[in-house]
Amino acid sequence: MSFQNPKQILFTIFKWILICVLIGILSGSASAFFLVALEWVTQFRIHHHCIIWLLPFGGLLVGLSYYYWGESVIKGNNLLLEEYENPKKVIPFKMAPLVLLGTLLTHLFGGSAGREGTAVQMGGAIADQFTKIFNLDHSQRKILIILGISAGFASVFGTPLAGAIFALEVLYFSKINFKSIILSFLVAYAAYFTVEFWQVKHTHYNIPVVPEITLTNLFYAIFIGILSGLAALLFSRSTHFWGSLFAKIKYPPLRPFTGGVVLAIAIAGFGFTKFAGLGVPVIVDSFSNANAWYDFLLKILFTGFTLGAGFKGGEVTPLFFVGATLGSALSLIIPLPIALLAGLGFVAVFSGATHTPIACTIMGMELFGIQPGIFIAIACTIAYFSSGSVGIYKSQIVKGAKYKLYQRLNSNF
Repeated sequence: MSFQNPKQILFTIFKWILICVLIGILSGSASAFFLVALEWVTQFRIHHHCIIWLLPFGGLLVGLSYYYWGESVIKGNNLLLEEYENPKKVIPFKMAPLVLLGTLLTHLFGGSAGREGTAVQMGGAIADQFTKIFNLDHSQRKILIILGISAGFASVFGTPLAGAIFALEVLYFSKINFKSIILSFLVAYAAYFTVEFWQVKHTHYNIPVVPEITLTNLFYAIFIGILSGLAALLFSRSTHFWGSLFAKIKYPPLRPFTGGVVLAIAIAGFGFTKFAGLGVPVIVDSFSNANAWYDFLLKILFTGFTLGAGFKGGEVTPLFFVGATLGSALSLIIPLPIALLAGLGFVAVFSGATHTPIACTIMGMELFGIQPGIFIAIACTIAYFSSGSVGIYKSQIVKGAKYKLYQRLNSNF
């Protein structure tokens, strides 16, 4: 057994604090720029609806950029998960500008996508560059990937606690050491405060009324959790289905071009503009007004089709849209405050699709306050168990209680 002397220990501590601060500042700054640019392209599209007809050409640009320059990073978030599980080579830095450009083009022309994937990939690509700078080994590279995911998630959503836990949970808790946990929180707050320094604002949500905790109300939370889990399962399967279908087109750049033609006709031609882009105004409105029962289904369809065709962006904000509109629609039959129902769906569908109930529970309390915490925890946990064994990330390894449950179910059937 070897022991480090005090100077070596202090140097190691200083080195990792420096790495966390640098990753936090760089990833936070990248996310701040991304959020500002995303808001600009979104507003431009809203005020110039005719630009949606150019979505096929935007898709072609995205497809060509990845075909000629981004083949090594086209897996996106799944590449980060694979490199964590089986480290091979440093993630090319070009992942960051490619996903940034691809996401902005997707949103400019009206594709239905999110932003989490972009921020996480930028954070992961930035973080992994420190492997060469500090000559880190494979085990230390794993820590960098955690830090990149944590910084990206925390900065893009303004939820440092959830960001730190999400990075740990999505990579499977039991394989992560204690040092990674501390560093994940440190980099999450560094990235969060960097975005605050740049004075970039996040969307705020409010649940003004939280009912008493009764057996009936807890039953409603369980019911919402089940429906949210099923919606998450449908979302994940839809995205994978469209991806497999578009893979039959042999020339990759034609996939987003072809998908863009269909999306442009549907969104601009048939007036489905509320399902273009992030859909944040619809999410906010869901907390005060009941949505149509089919809104969440259409968002699943449009997002799965957009991402399956090869456009870029994340899945999380569309998951928020799906959950919030589902919960909002349920207010017509469930006697709970509409804001609470929308909030529960908001985080529960996310929990089911990413297999991260702890991070989603924390995120719910960061966004909505501590008061609805019990309802949030129940809905997220039930959605986690009822969403199936396959989530939005194909390369994610699902272990723990859920893994054992579905392993037993599969063996029985």
